[in-house]
Amino acid sequence: MNDIDKSETYKPYGELSIELPPAPPCYTNMKARLIAHKSDAELTVTFPVIEGYCNPAGTMQGGIISAAFDNVFGPLCYRASKTPKSAMVHMNTSFHRPVFPGDELTITARVKTNGRRIVHMEAEALNREKKLVASAHCDYMITG
Repeated sequence: MNDIDKSETYKPYGELSIELPPAPPCYTNMKARLIAHKSDAELTVTFPVIEGYCNPAGTMQGGIISAAFDNVFGPLCYRASKTPKSAMVHMNTSFHRPVFPGDELTITARVKTNGRRIVHMEAEALNREKKLVASAHCDYMITG
């Protein structure tokens, strides 16, 4: 059992009223917290930057930042497509500045196009000072 399972105050979707399936372990293990949404077109999620996410240089590892993006794109695709039957087929992440333990990564993702088979999304990750840490875009294929 991890720390999140023991915490009665952790609410992965915050106090927001939003239709999403139960948060998966890849989301809850990162202590993600949904803080805002706009219809089915935008989600904002925060992630604490903890030492366990850091590389030898002491900054949040790029792969962990990419995982955080994935943890926002997945629920947003679900909201946009109205189905859990989808798979990410492409994601590109660009890194702009480091983020350190004790900070918080806030990712806002938006649906750019919502086609019959492909949902294209883009996102930005900001630190507490609202400075751009990373940006990403992806394509999800609707499989069902």
